[in-house]
Amino acid sequence: MVHELIGIQDNKVDLRGIAKASKDQQEVVLSSEQDAFFKLNMHENFGDIGMNIKRMVDDFQQVAKSNQNIQTIEDMAKFVENYPKYRKMHGNVSKHVTLVTEMSKIVEERKLMLVSQTEQELACNGGQGAAIEAVTNLLYNESVSDIDRLRLVMLYALRYEKESYVQLMQLFNKLASRTAKYKPGLVQFLLKQAGVDKRTGDLFGTRDFLNIARNMARGLKGVENVYTQHQPLLFQTMENIIKGRLRDVDYPFVGNHFQQGRFVSQLLSFSYAMSS
Repeated sequence: MVHELIGIQDNKVDLRGIAKASKDQQEVVLSSEQDAFFKLNMHENFGDIGMNIKRMVDDFQQVAKSNQNIQTIEDMAKFVENYPKYRKMHGNVSKHVTLVTEMSKIVEERKLMLVSQTEQELACNGGQGAAIEAVTNLLYNESVSDIDRLRLVMLYALRYEKESYVQLMQLFNKLASRTAKYKPGLVQFLLKQAGVDKRTGDLFGTRDFLNIARNMARGLKGVENVYTQHQPLLFQTMENIIKGRLRDVDYPFVGNHFQQGRFVSQLLSFSYAMSS
């Protein structure tokens, strides 16, 4: 998320354009090898990261408060001994608070919570009418960025490619009128490479009866977090590999090398992402 919203290059984040960044934090290091907090939270969702940073700030305030209570020579000696650790902790807290503050600002400016919720609804729930209305509203929302508009139309196209060609073309035209940087041809290229006739697996859980039943059950129970309800197809694929349940029709070249009940010791997954 930091890389998408702010940018990371060689494990460094450039904060020179951020008003609240202090002079000694114009460029900060964000590496799981050097930053324990980042290592623990790099895969958490945005809401949980905010809560964990709040706890880190509270812990730092307790340490700072104890350092203010220096009354004896022993207290002074202890403070001097722990000062490097205290200073490092201060810098780390300041760094993460600055990053989350800036990301929160961007999330609000670009209406990313609304965009994210719509993306989740497109991926997890049916209802083409509600979907096209939600996507259209965001296409005409001045706060939504060009790349977010493109991603919404791409997701809609992947989900409803075979449902209504007329409505799909209408979305292409609306995207072209609102987003000069990205052409509708990008969406059509995506469908050519990864459309329903090209891909394997049950991407949206609408082809396999078991997946349909699972989605219905989840809908009846409700979801704990609407922003994290989608489960990537890769997760299900990995699960099927572990259980020895890969479909021969989707993976015909596995052959006798993969048998039910046989454990997999090594697995390589290749993926590619479109860059803006």
